[in-house]
Amino acid sequence: MYTLRVAALLAATMTTGLMAGVYGLYQHTVMPGLGSTDDRTFVGAFQAVDRAIINPWFMTGFVGAVLCTAAAAGLNTDRRLLPWLLVAVALNAVVAVITVVVHVPLNDALKAAGDPDRITDLAEIRERFDAARWTTWNLVRALATTAAFGCLCWALVVRGQVR
Repeated sequence: MYTLRVAALLAATMTTGLMAGVYGLYQHTVMPGLGSTDDRTFVGAFQAVDRAIINPWFMTGFVGAVLCTAAAAGLNTDRRLLPWLLVAVALNAVVAVITVVVHVPLNDALKAAGDPDRITDLAEIRERFDAARWTTWNLVRALATTAAFGCLCWALVVRGQVR
């Protein structure tokens, strides 16, 4: 049982750290880079990136952050660990909800606009996408997953002290 507890905690930490990196890269690199482009490039590039990110690597991290953290909390019930794990579960759950409620609809609407070469008013499509809203909520995701990652790292430290 010890091995399973530690494995769940390690998997939670790794998947949450991976997602913190993904959201952080979008925040400080991808969106600022796309933001400096013309409308055609923005729409086409964002559509391409959004199609590409739906892959096993991303989905393992996205789903794994929530499920592995919940499993770690369920398996590691020591009162010294549990508060850190429960906060991490809550933060990862909030991130998942934000993604489904805010980002997925914005991303899907941009993809549904179609091929940028066939869109007559790219500026309108880009404006409707609302990159400011997308980026604001992504900052929340980046901060929340980073905080969850910190909680899980601390839980690992505490776990190492618990025998």
